[in-house]
Amino acid sequence: MATLEPKSGERVRDVHINDDTISVDLFDGRTITVPLAWFPRLLHATPSERAEWRVSGAGYGIHWPRLDEDLTTQGLLQGAPAPRRKEKAA
Repeated sequence: MATLEPKSGERVRDVHINDDTISVDLFDGRTITVPLAWFPRLLHATPSERAEWRVSGAGYGIHWPRLDEDLTTQGLLQGAPAPRRKEKAA
């Protein structure tokens, strides 16, 4: 499977999070909105933890230092939820 290179307009301009969704504004004018439930660390974080984010990855990523969570615009555009942890066998 070929990997698509991100385009310059797909860089992060701003991030908005509420109790249900995360929306990422891109420099090309698009806004990506996905369910917060796709990202359990963000879903279970406090509002102050969610608010503490920074742009990373040359502008194509978002990092939450207190949560050790990272998202990319490419993953969001592809509709890729966070991978689920495998449960340990009893």
